[in-house]
Amino acid sequence: MTTEILSYTAFSADPAGGNPAGVVLDATGLDDARMLEIAAGLGYSETAFLTAPPEGLEGEPGRAFTVRYFSPKAEVPFCGHATVATAVALGERIGPGELVFATPAGTVPVTVTATDGGGLRAVLTSVEPRLEEVADADLAEALAALDWATADLDPAFPAKIAYAGARHLVLGAATRERLADLAYDFDRLAALMVRLDLTTLQLVHRAGPAVFHVRDPFPVGGVVEDPATGAAAAAFGAYARELGLVPADAVLTLNQGEDLGRPGVLTVELRAGEPRVRVGGAGVRIP
Repeated sequence: MTTEILSYTAFSADPAGGNPAGVVLDATGLDDARMLEIAAGLGYSETAFLTAPPEGLEGEPGRAFTVRYFSPKAEVPFCGHATVATAVALGERIGPGELVFATPAGTVPVTVTATDGGGLRAVLTSVEPRLEEVADADLAEALAALDWATADLDPAFPAKIAYAGARHLVLGAATRERLADLAYDFDRLAALMVRLDLTTLQLVHRAGPAVFHVRDPFPVGGVVEDPATGAAAAAFGAYARELGLVPADAVLTLNQGEDLGRPGVLTVELRAGEPRVRVGGAGVRIP
């Protein structure tokens, strides 16, 4: 492995699409301050840092790792797109197959496979998800920071805080136009998110039975918006299943990044009787 700082995009086979992430495949010897400095210097929403696995972590020798994630401002417990990016980077070096990541949020298995086009695709399995209620006052503050009216919400998507490794406030947009017109109060929304321990807001518009457009403001990470958010996709999959918005067995397609000029596609797989959520997508190195 190498201490070289790599750049990969996740949830797209095009380096100009998806969500860029930094990847450091050997962070041995890097302290927290240095990892935060690297993440801030890259300016991506997250950078992943790999070290040796903890004792007792199950996984094939040489294919299990400890992974930590840093935004430009702070460490985050889990990041889906950086996990996919890291898995693709490892797949290029040690081959497709099963990986196991020990993250601050828990153990995350990842499967890397080759695509018909010669690229690589990674599918992560989330930690066990859960939903929480959001207080009326906090929802009102979120809408005020977004400059959304109550009428802008889709009543089929009740506001909830969803977790699958990180916490996300899920809000449904009544129209695609409402979702596309995103201009929010950065500091006001960041303050609310810090207080509620939120990683992003997962703003969702339903385009079909299993197709959604999503956007994720991320001011707590020091960036206006995350172009493709795997942790939020996993949380949303659990949310949609628990509220009966999709079948217990379902494959959902989440389109994200179009409004930023970095289109990406996230596949969310739900399996009946299995609480964990699978999130997958392509990945490729950014030259």
